[in-house]
Order: sequence, then C-alpha cells, then structure tokens
Amino acid sequence: MSKPIVLHLGDDIKWNRELYVTLQSKFAIVRSHCMSRPEFIAALKSRKFGDFVAMYRPFWNTGGEMGNWDDELISLLPKSCKIYASAGAGFDWVDTRRLAQSGIIYCNAAAACTESVADAAIWLILSTFRAFSWSSTAARSLSVPRFQDANRNIAAVTHNPNSHALGIVGLGKIGYRVAQKASVAFGMKIMYNDIRRMPTDIEESVSATFYEKLDDLLAAADCTLVATPFGGDKVLQASNIARMKKGSRLVNIARGKLIDEDALVAALESGQLVSAGLDVHYDEPRVNAKLAAMPNVELLAHTAGASVESHVGFERLGMENILGFYETGKA
Repeated sequence: MSKPIVLHLGDDIKWNRELYVTLQSKFAIVRSHCMSRPEFIAALKSRKFGDFVAMYRPFWNTGGEMGNWDDELISLLPKSCKIYASAGAGFDWVDTRRLAQSGIIYCNAAAACTESVADAAIWLILSTFRAFSWSSTAARSLSVPRFQDANRNIAAVTHNPNSHALGIVGLGKIGYRVAQKASVAFGMKIMYNDIRRMPTDIEESVSATFYEKLDDLLAAADCTLVATPFGGDKVLQASNIARMKKGSRLVNIARGKLIDEDALVAALESGQLVSAGLDVHYDEPRVNAKLAAMPNVELLAHTAGASVESHVGFERLGMENILGFYETGKA
C-alpha cells in the first residue's frame, strides 16, 4: 500500500531534519511551497496534492500566502484530511469551527514559543512600570536636553513592580509562565481571569487569586496582561477599559484585535492608564499613530515569540503532532 500523504506548506525544514526523515518514512510528503490564494484554490480543485491526510506548516512567516483559512478553502480540502499542524501561538486566521465540521483537528504550537513570549511580556511589564523606552530613546537621540530630561524626571513617575498586582487575562501556558517569572523574580501578586478556574496546585504554585468576573480583575490589577487567544471578538471593550484601576497599566502579547485601541488611546490620554506595552496591534502591520507618538507606550513589531528556539520548537511540535495523531489517535 502507498504511504498516506502529508501536505507541507511553506519553507523547507531547517533544524529538525532527523525527525523530518522519520515523517518521510511514514508519509509521502507533497509541497505547496509559497502559493498565492488563487493558485492554492486551483491546486485543491484539481486535486494536485492528492488525498492528503494531514497539513503541516512549520513556520508562521511562510506557507500562509493563501490567506485566512475560511470556508472557501476548507470546503475544498479532501475528506481524507484529518489534522492541520501549524506553527504559531494563535488561531485567529483559521476558522477552527469550520475545520471541526469537516472532521479536521487544528493544532497550533503555542508550547514552542512559551518561553520567548513570556520573556517579552516581562520586558513590556517592566517597561510600563519603569519607562525604559523613554530613557533609551533619550540616550539614542544624542540630545543633551533630552538626556537630561529623562535623567532628571523619570524617577518621579516610575515604580518598581515589586508588590504590585499583575492581573493575567488567560492563565494558559504563556500566562502561567509569565506568572512564574513575575512572582518569583519581582515579587508581584498574581491574579487571573479565565473561562475556567485552574487546579489548586497551579494556583498555589504562583499564589494566584482567581477572579470569575473580568471587570473585577481589571478594577484590582496594577498591571493587566492580555494572554488569551482571539476567539472572534474583543476581550477588552471600551466598557472594560473604563473599569480598569486608575493609574494602572496594560500589556498585550496575545492578539491586537482583543483590545479596543481607540478606548485604550482615550484611557492613556485621560491619565486613567499611565502606560501600555504592546507586542500586537489591531490593524497589523499598521501601528496606531496615536499610540506610536506616546512616550509612555512601549511598542514591538509582533516579535514576542520570535527566537531560534521558538522556530525549532514549531518545526518539531508540528511533526510530533502529526506522528502522534496517526500512531495513538491523539495530537
């Protein structure tokens, strides 16, 4: 019998070559490389890739040229396809419910970038308390007045994070790792909101307090970290941001569309929030010009999970999910 087919989307394997050899020994690999959406649709309609049983996308920055995975694409997948293993921590670009209707399991690779994203979250949290960007840009400006302004005035408006309350929206792998780092390294008090309460041992390991209602968490936290997947709607609407503790901070390392950016701008302009740290943006790759102009806002270019270790893990976990699914029935 011929081997089952795996459709490999995007770039070549770069690191986990021995594991890829194992995958090749069990599956026939076909490649789409970097197709545009019309090309990919035509290939699916003509059954160019055959009756593949799995799709594998090892990197988030390639293999996605066909755009969002919606009904237009998913309806064209062969009935033989049962699993889609993809890089990255989010799934806002794929209709997972529609995949499920076709009997296809979607696997992302959040576990692979947990450490990298958590480190970036810590940087953003620190920046919202200590205004590091103000100091850094003043030094890089080579301007004596700007250097002196930062040197003389930052201390009066910044704080140590120690003993402050960190409210985490979404205590998944990344949120939990941030809680570990923030509680142990900085002595921050951990509180969280999630769709379900975590087991007692998880809570106790970081001395976390569960808040069933999001607005109650927002009213109590000195810094709120958004670390939950995008499920199709904002988590922090204008009404939620209005409930945030006056003088608090907001950090987002999840997805830009989780936050009402106009409401965030208004809260920063009014002084209700003293600072913000954003790795992700509502209209990526376009950054909100008002936020970019604010010295109390730290901005990154959606690079929180960007590290060699993350990419190695994305590659590996995708293959492991496919192999595991067909060997044990579980991804």
